[in-house]
Amino acid sequence: MDRLQKVMAHAGIASRRKSESMIEAGRVKVNGKVITELGFQVKKSDSIEVDSVPIQKEKLVYFLLNKPRGVVSTASDPKNRETVVDLLHEVEERIYPVGRLDYDTTGVLLLTNDGELANKLMHPKYSVEKTYLAKVKGRVTREDIRQLEKGVVFDKVKSVPAKARIINYDRKKDYSTVELIIHEGKNHQVKKMMKAINHPIEKLTRTQYGFLSVEGMQSGVFRELKQFEINKLYQLVEDE
Repeated sequence: MDRLQKVMAHAGIASRRKSESMIEAGRVKVNGKVITELGFQVKKSDSIEVDSVPIQKEKLVYFLLNKPRGVVSTASDPKNRETVVDLLHEVEERIYPVGRLDYDTTGVLLLTNDGELANKLMHPKYSVEKTYLAKVKGRVTREDIRQLEKGVVFDKVKSVPAKARIINYDRKKDYSTVELIIHEGKNHQVKKMMKAINHPIEKLTRTQYGFLSVEGMQSGVFRELKQFEINKLYQLVEDE
């Protein structure tokens, strides 16, 4: 379910703020009943009218992007930096990213206008796996890996145990490459986890989101998800 003003905005009726004004003015009906409550939730099956004219609900779309460095994972940016939505400028629907990747982090990012699915994918209840490849300073040891697997403390909170393994160590340049699989999505989490074991990240890429990867896709390239992939995403967040 989504808020009425959000559905109106996605349908191209008006901005969320203007949609709220229209609701308060009594111009909007849901299933034939005038709604003036701004927090009113609507289902996909609900009939919505604005000034007695049914709205055309936006088609749900799903995209996979190989996010490049130097791009913000938001729909808009007050500093006028390039956003991930700017990279999908030819998409007509109002899409937004599912979660975020840092400005300097690359890799797998989902974008959609399906708010219900996006919220579930980001909810810790469903434990969707996210796989990262981190290039870090120094030699990562097996003891470091064990710490990650037990959970490390950052921001006064202990992380949920992760899966981790050492990919390689470059003795000449003194850096390690580590694969890390986490279920959480706290702000700057992977960077903070590696810093907690004294191995600051130099380069970070998300290689997988659940079963999805951007292998074979150039940086900045996106594609629409196939129907079986959308179905599998829904299966990841099914309630038992």
